[in-house]
Parts: sequence; C-alpha cells; structure tokens
Amino acid sequence: MPDNPIKVPVIGRLSRNLALLNPGAIVTLDMTTPSGQRGKFRSVFIGYMPKKYVLVQYPDSSKLGSFAQYVTQGIGVTVRGLIEGHEGAVVAFISNIRQTIQIPSRIIVLDFPREVLLQNLRSSMRIETYIKAKVKVKGDYWASVISDISVSGCQIMITNGEKLILTEDKPVEIIIEAFQDLKNLKLNAEICNTKTQVDGVMLGVKFDDSSKVEVNKLLQQAVILPH
Repeated sequence: MPDNPIKVPVIGRLSRNLALLNPGAIVTLDMTTPSGQRGKFRSVFIGYMPKKYVLVQYPDSSKLGSFAQYVTQGIGVTVRGLIEGHEGAVVAFISNIRQTIQIPSRIIVLDFPREVLLQNLRSSMRIETYIKAKVKVKGDYWASVISDISVSGCQIMITNGEKLILTEDKPVEIIIEAFQDLKNLKLNAEICNTKTQVDGVMLGVKFDDSSKVEVNKLLQQAVILPH
C-alpha cells in the first residue's frame, strides 16, 4: 500500500473497501458541532447496505455527556478503523447522520459515503492524541502529555518544564504507564526541537529505530480510540 492516502470512488470498488472493516471492528467517530466543538468517541462498526447506508453502534452515553444533543440528523461524522489482518492500515470515510434508532439496540444510521480513504500508518500521517506519559531527561522524570503522534515522532507537552535546559539531539525516554490495552510502554527518542508555551515546554521528538514495535502498538491504539 502506498504511503499517500488513496481516495476510492463509490462506483465499483467502494463496497469492497468498506468490507475491509469487519462487523464488530472498533472504530472512532469524529464529530464537530455547528459551533465548532469537536468530539471523538469509540464505537463499533456493524455493517452496511451498498449505496444506501452504514450502521455503527451508538457511543456509550456516559462518554458522550452533553455532546449527545448533537448526535442528530445531518451532523457530519468521520469514521476511522484499523483493517484487520493489515497491520498499520486504516480505512476512513466521511458521512452524515441519517437517523438514530433504538431497536434492536441504539444504532446510528449513516449516509453511504461518496469515497473511502485508505491510509498506511507507516507514512507521515499524524494522529491527534491525549496520552499521559512521563519523560525521562538526565535521570529526572517529568509528567507530560503526547498531543500528536506519527510513525516517526511525536509532540510532547511538559507542564512546568521551563526549568529544563533542552537541546536538540538530546536522548529521552518516554514511559506510558497505561493507555487502553497498553501497560508500561517505553519509547526511546531524541529531541528535535523545543518551544516554550504559556504553561510549559512543547517538545518535538523523533523515535529511535529500536522502538519501532512499541510505536506501532501505540499508533494502532491511538487511531481507533478517542483521546
């Protein structure tokens, strides 16, 4: 699969590409309200009727909170999910909510998409995240948050990190104690750039080749789960 996204037209192959998402696959629903508020929620892909509609599970109401009032007819939705059996491959499409139904369970009915996007996670695709982590610099540990990630590196916000004297090419260790199914994940990286923020320091880091397996595990969790 090429690194660049591939847009697949509806005519002919779209149904086959949607079929890459197996029923029961975990997907992320990315929605934006008319006022610009954005929400990402975990869901389950149920299936589709070619050229008519796509069915996904209604997200957990406790996770939706006040956002539930916007899950109504006409709101735009971006659906993303990992393709089973194709490590590092993602299928995504944009649609609109046609309706929600209550029987046999709470389900969102989406308009059949006009195109589907296939993306290789091994490319430079960047995924927005909110992953709590610790960064080890010169033997000291700093609480931080990974704000976005790609196969090659990530952006890390260190709150109250102004006292750190950081230079490019300095090695760091990133420890993620718990994120979804991952426990005590360690990534080796080096600092590429630093930028002072109002409440801390933003680091741009490049992953070391020795952490390829761990990075891939983290990417797969990040792409399908809300942050």
